[in-house]
Amino acid sequence: MKYLDPKADLTFKKVFGEHPDLVISLLNALLPFEKPEEEVRNVEYLSPEMVPDTPVRKNSIVDVRCKDARGRQFIVEMQMVWSKEFQNRVLFNASKAYVRQLKKGYDYELLHPVYSLNLVNDIFEPELKNYYHYYRLVHSEHTDKVIDGLHLVFIELPKFTPHTYAEKKMQVLWLRFLTEISEQTRHAPQELLDNPETHKALVEVEESAFTAAELQGYDEFWDAISVERTLINSISRRYKEGWEQGLEKGLEQGLEQGLEQGLEQGLEQGLEQGLAKGREKEKEGIARNLKEMGLPVEAIAQATGLTVENIAKL
Repeated sequence: MKYLDPKADLTFKKVFGEHPDLVISLLNALLPFEKPEEEVRNVEYLSPEMVPDTPVRKNSIVDVRCKDARGRQFIVEMQMVWSKEFQNRVLFNASKAYVRQLKKGYDYELLHPVYSLNLVNDIFEPELKNYYHYYRLVHSEHTDKVIDGLHLVFIELPKFTPHTYAEKKMQVLWLRFLTEISEQTRHAPQELLDNPETHKALVEVEESAFTAAELQGYDEFWDAISVERTLINSISRRYKEGWEQGLEKGLEQGLEQGLEQGLEQGLEQGLEQGLAKGREKEKEGIARNLKEMGLPVEAIAQATGLTVENIAKL
């Protein structure tokens, strides 16, 4: 059996944008629901294109958008390459979906939460070990105080490694489906075949299920991703090289300036110390001559500025 990668735009939307039972399973597996009654029971697909109210405002398209019978909206995105712009777009789309629930003249109490689930095939938090990142509005000191409105979830797929099925079995299965199935897969893992939901998803990404035109679009998607990664890597490399060159040049200039300043300060201090020592010797010579002439020690001290003790040792 030959499969297509489910992370591609075409396959991802085919699996989760056309089968309500599969997107429900994905949402319940990956969203941070704390109680069984919070889980999604049914969904109605909404247009992935959120057209603005006026032509001058920004249009936006997401991979999958739906809502349940309780009015909660769910946005699902599959992102191959991470960027700060994507993070901003996620917040923008979730905020837009939240605000546009309310028609003019309606009560704000009618607003329902919006959940944004974002699967990222890239690492954007390298200093953190966890692959699961959940953002919401919480009090900075009392984290039990929460404003329920926007729920943003980001998952770093490359960090995921299945360890145990003890907790959140479906989360493990769906993440295995997204990370282990690709064009190189000839035999799907038995655990995915045994589960009805992931088995159905596997059937949907079999290469034989796609037309020639769809397969061409699939290949073009990966070509575009390759170009995007190349551009990002090129920009990052140039930025790094520029930073390193700037740092090296700055260090060289700093060392040169430091040596120059050090030499100047050393010469200046040495000259001052030499002159001071010379003046001291000159005073001692005068005091010695005056002492040999028989002048009182106190008078010599007053004349030279030396102490009586120093003059007595001459």
